[in-house]
Amino acid sequence: MTVEELMRANLLDVFNERDPERRRAAIERVYTEGVRFSDPDETVVGYDALDAKARKILDEAPGFVFAPAGPIRVVQDLGYLAWHFGPEGQPPVVSGTDIALVEGGRIASVYTLLG
Repeated sequence: MTVEELMRANLLDVFNERDPERRRAAIERVYTEGVRFSDPDETVVGYDALDAKARKILDEAPGFVFAPAGPIRVVQDLGYLAWHFGPEGQPPVVSGTDIALVEGGRIASVYTLLG
């Protein structure tokens, strides 16, 4: 997968996916086994922890969806994607940016900035 495809999958196939089986399959396809995900609340490491993080975000915001808020930017193995999160079809409640480092064709680390 390209960095652009990985960034899109990170947002839409993992953090926007409410079906646990489809989300887990996407996690194993998109990230390295030791993936490191950091946001202002915590840092989690590995498939299980990332899956639990995505599930928690979605469970705490029923009816909310993630949507890209601009183009994906890429510099070599680094991807950047701004996003919005909120009720579908309404103004976002939260906006942020994901910055990911890709190693060997998968995301090895993701940093999420809110604001």
